[in-house]
Amino acid sequence: MGSERYLLDAMLGKLATYLRMCGDDAAYALDRGVEADDRLLVIASEEGRTVLTRDRSLAASAPDSLLIESHDVREQLRELVDAGFDLTPAGTPTRCGRCNDRLEAVPEAGSTPEYAPDPSAERVWRCEGCDQCFWKGSHWDDVAETLSEL
Repeated sequence: MGSERYLLDAMLGKLATYLRMCGDDAAYALDRGVEADDRLLVIASEEGRTVLTRDRSLAASAPDSLLIESHDVREQLRELVDAGFDLTPAGTPTRCGRCNDRLEAVPEAGSTPEYAPDPSAERVWRCEGCDQCFWKGSHWDDVAETLSEL
């Protein structure tokens, strides 16, 4: 496919998280409060996004789309690989797994919430949009392992 800007329909929320961890700009319909096909088509067109959907009708209506047939996220990932998508985790996190906004590195002298590591001990990134903190912990390793098995 080649695009790194996607719009995922309401049925593909888990898949959006994986794409974001690969550094892709993966907008998720429900993050934007949108479910109607006609509105999704407008957003995809205005923002130059490939529509990823489980809805046959929506896939047929979008000029740039991929129909995802599986319900299982691992199988969905396999479908993307089979379609030519590069699902390599980003070396440095760039997208928020929660809201898709950009991440910025927290300076070593910076502070983080209680749930996040101290940035002087471990590299931490903060979302510019929702303020969530991320680091390469066990979840990152689990995602990388899942993607490497495809």
